[in-house]
Amino acid sequence: MNGRSHLLQVEGVSKSFGGLTAVSGVSFDVKSQVIKALIGPNGAGKTTMFNLISGILSPTSGKITYGGKAISGSKPYSVASQGIARTFQIVRLFREMTVLENVMMGAQTWSPGRFWDALFQLPTARKAEADIREAALEWLAFVDLLGKANESAANLPFGDQRMVELARALAARPSLLLLDEPASGLNDAERNSLASLLESLRERGMTVLLVEHNMDLVMNISDEIVVLNLGEKIAEGSPSQIRRQAEVIAAYLGEESHA
Repeated sequence: MNGRSHLLQVEGVSKSFGGLTAVSGVSFDVKSQVIKALIGPNGAGKTTMFNLISGILSPTSGKITYGGKAISGSKPYSVASQGIARTFQIVRLFREMTVLENVMMGAQTWSPGRFWDALFQLPTARKAEADIREAALEWLAFVDLLGKANESAANLPFGDQRMVELARALAARPSLLLLDEPASGLNDAERNSLASLLESLRERGMTVLLVEHNMDLVMNISDEIVVLNLGEKIAEGSPSQIRRQAEVIAAYLGEESHA
């Protein structure tokens, strides 16, 4: 793992909202083809960090680099076009669309289409739509939802909706996948299935950075873990290293064990 290149670098990043500092001087790297977890108690700054990486927020100070290129302050569409896709803690599907149509939306970053081509149904537009459809069907098969491609997204059970959101993010062909509490609301069987999917993505060469409260999932699939507390990084290391740190146990793991 040490020989792998750094895909994402977060250097001394801080984010303040008025007098409140949500993230303070946080630094960490994400190597290519690993699963890295970002953990900590509520209010630790995890989702703020995701929003900074994905372009929803701009850092107050510090620098974020992806693939050797500074992305600090870039707009979300620019970050997405460079190969970063994300999901959200609260599922955000187009409920009036079918499952397939939802996943096809994820491909817009690499196949934006042209207005006049689509308006006049030119061959280029038809080819682009066929490519997007094929990619979406492949990812629906990956998450075992191919049989529900034509169902309304609104009618799916919650666990399936989570998988549709994952498939939509994957349809964007990311190099880095940001997952915000992907196991939230899932039952044991669904969490086990999610773990298998994430391990499969890593084997395919995908890099995953996830925020997650389910410590069994985090400890079982993560290569590396970053721990935040009150906006600051308090630990970083392998799952076995994190388990042994008293400060982490006091701030988070111990609290989780009593939940």
